[in-house]
Amino acid sequence: MRMIDTHLHIIERTRLSYPWLAGVPTLDRDHSYETYAAEAAAAGITDALHMEVDVGPEDMERETRLVAEIAARPGSLVRGAIAACRPETADFPDFLARQRANPLVKGFRRVLHVVPDDVSEAALFRGNVARLSGTGLSFDICVAARQIPTAIALVDSVPDDIPFVLDHCGVPSVAEGARHPWADHMTEMARRPNVAVKISGVVAYAVPSWSVDDLRPYVEHAIAAFGWDRVVWGSDWPVCTQTASLTRWVEATRTLTAGCSDDERARLFHRNAERIYRV
Repeated sequence: MRMIDTHLHIIERTRLSYPWLAGVPTLDRDHSYETYAAEAAAAGITDALHMEVDVGPEDMERETRLVAEIAARPGSLVRGAIAACRPETADFPDFLARQRANPLVKGFRRVLHVVPDDVSEAALFRGNVARLSGTGLSFDICVAARQIPTAIALVDSVPDDIPFVLDHCGVPSVAEGARHPWADHMTEMARRPNVAVKISGVVAYAVPSWSVDDLRPYVEHAIAAFGWDRVVWGSDWPVCTQTASLTRWVEATRTLTAGCSDDERARLFHRNAERIYRV
């Protein structure tokens, strides 16, 4: 079965700046495509989308050029880029025009848990996200669990033909076993038919000794809330390596979906990603 990883991060510090890495010593080194690809292919991953890595604003378009170089290599797994953006800036329309001319770019993300909530509440931010209407380009939402209501307000403020993807199951606190109010917020977000959820990242929010049963309530609630037509899968490599190898996360996902039909797994592993990200 085709397996599309919709959340691969490549880190090359000699090429790009990553200001946030200084605060995460476990990740503060290079994480190359070659390292990822060797393990990914062995684990059964057939395709990947590069997810922006919150580089310095001056490097956003350089990051996309780096992804293009990797995608052009013979046998590359990379099929596209979910590019960094800054909708809070006045030059976003010109930036968007340049990205729309690049077929590698499948969508955008602005990490929101690292900025004040009022960034995404501002009229300029929302107006610029609204410019994605009619383009087919998606917007990945990366928020802390407490910010899901803020993300809901963002989705409600723009045209409903914009595809949104909520990253990392809404970032629940798996390590603490906390399910509320996360679960209610996920159910509320799922009422927006243009929002999908990404089954990714949960191992990064678990204790290092996590078991599949620790992850199950969060993954199963996310799938139940959004339905099989609005779920995609992602590795969140190398962030996942803080508590698990890529191989272990793939194996855990297969265990979590062992009782599902082939059609349901196909929608999670590739069909929905093909539609949402136009792969």
